[in-house]
Amino acid sequence: MESGMKVNLVEKLASGGLFTLDERLWSKEMIEALHHVNYLTINGAEYETIEGRLNLDQGVMELLVQKVTHR
Repeated sequence: MESGMKVNLVEKLASGGLFTLDERLWSKEMIEALHHVNYLTINGAEYETIEGRLNLDQGVMELLVQKVTHR
C-alpha cells in the first residue's frame, strides 16, 4: 500500500516559462494541509501556490507556484 502521493512543484518564472522545482512523495497530512496554506517554503525560498492539477496519466499532483519576492 502506498503511503502518499507524488507531488511536483512547478515554478512559474518571471519570463513566463516553467521550471520543475521539486519532485517528491508527500504524505496524506501534507496534502491535506494544502486546504489551509497558500505559501510553501523550499530550499530557503518562499513560494505562493497558484493552482494545482491531478495528472492521472502520470499519477502525480502538479502544483504551480510563484516565488515570493520580499521588498
